[in-house]
Amino acid sequence: MNPEPLKKSHHESFMWLSPWVEKNDILVAGFTTKNGGVSKPPFASFNLGLHVNDNVEDVITNRKILAAELDMSFESFVCAEQVHEATVQKVTKADCAKGLYKYEEGIKAADGIYTNESDILLALCYADCVPLYFYAPDHHLVGLAHAGWKGTVKDIAGNMIRRWVEQENVPVEDIYVAIGPSIEDCCYVVDNRVITQVNEVVGQNGYQEVSPGQYALNLKKVNKLLIQNAGVLPERILTSSYCTSCEDGLFFSHRRDQGKTGRMFNFIGFKEE
Repeated sequence: MNPEPLKKSHHESFMWLSPWVEKNDILVAGFTTKNGGVSKPPFASFNLGLHVNDNVEDVITNRKILAAELDMSFESFVCAEQVHEATVQKVTKADCAKGLYKYEEGIKAADGIYTNESDILLALCYADCVPLYFYAPDHHLVGLAHAGWKGTVKDIAGNMIRRWVEQENVPVEDIYVAIGPSIEDCCYVVDNRVITQVNEVVGQNGYQEVSPGQYALNLKKVNKLLIQNAGVLPERILTSSYCTSCEDGLFFSHRRDQGKTGRMFNFIGFKEE
């Protein structure tokens, strides 16, 4: 088993993606927790989602806390209007602050965003779905993708990788990918409707039947297979072992909390040199 890539920071509000950030002084990358903020239950306390009926001012305060702790300017955030699709969009400085104050003002209908510019902090929301990170250090490229089961079977991971290869001229062997905390198969049972679509993209992999028509699905494993199918070298893929549903003290979980809960960010960006 590979070591856990996410390491707790000296702030309770987030973890660093340490294998990457320790090798690059200007890289900021990690995953937030549910702790260290000002939101009230059921969003206590570090909710970063504007679309869950939390107090908007509390969410913006939490986002300001994160920016300060990361030593990034608050207006450097770029967020997206996530719709469980597989669309990937490139963003620039002109997109900074999109989705920062209002969810509907984020990058439209995008579950994957990437940039080659500095002083931009990409951030997407999660509460069980798979957070994906993409990094090509030799090409100054970073990206994020939100992969629920729908985005997974639509191969958002492969879409990001192919976009970099075809439009950014990045050799696939130069791409690194990390798979962050999400709900694990211990807590995630789905039906035939989902599994039929999983079978179409990775065959009979990434799940086990637990009762007739019910399957424990490992979305991290399915995404890893798709990332490898897109050509990324296995040794360049990191996978977190954290289950958002099991880790009640660390993470929000849509399934565990029965839909009334907050959201974590995964985030990545380059500081100005």
